[in-house]
Amino acid sequence: MSFAIFFILAIIAVGAAVMVITTKSPVSSALYLILVMCSLAGLFVLLGALFLAALQIIVYAGAIMVLFLFVIMLLNLRRDEYGHDSHIIQKYLGFVLVAVILVQGIVIIGWAMKDYSAASSLVSTEGTPGAGPAVDYNSAYWVARTLFTKYAYPFEVTSILLLAAMIGAVVIARKKRLPDIENEEG
Repeated sequence: MSFAIFFILAIIAVGAAVMVITTKSPVSSALYLILVMCSLAGLFVLLGALFLAALQIIVYAGAIMVLFLFVIMLLNLRRDEYGHDSHIIQKYLGFVLVAVILVQGIVIIGWAMKDYSAASSLVSTEGTPGAGPAVDYNSAYWVARTLFTKYAYPFEVTSILLLAAMIGAVVIARKKRLPDIENEEG
């Protein structure tokens, strides 16, 4: 069962990633990127990393995608710049994909909760001679410690790149608006 769910989520992630780079509309591209992030969260659930799955949804599919959509709206890209997208079948295919993903999400959450409750009832190995303390790789402490020690440099580089992308979007938006302001004054 988990192999089938893995392949379904992987196919959704790859298909949505292809749509991110092939779609003409930047808003549609951002929505496909949200789909990629949600399917990656499902893969994290399959791995038993519920905390990372929650972070994937909250941080990437939530906060980062709101930032991307804000930048897209700041650039004021209009639909007529790219032409009208007249693929009516995409709308119906989208409804079907949303229904499939919703059913998959419900099944995955139910399956993960069943496995999580079974795993939490296992006996700890802390009292066993020779066994070290059990490490909970799914805890916030472990994720934060790894992120801010071993991966501190990539974390900071990513934050600087996001800041540079936001500043670049603001500069591009201002350049587009400057000639309009000069024409109104003159």
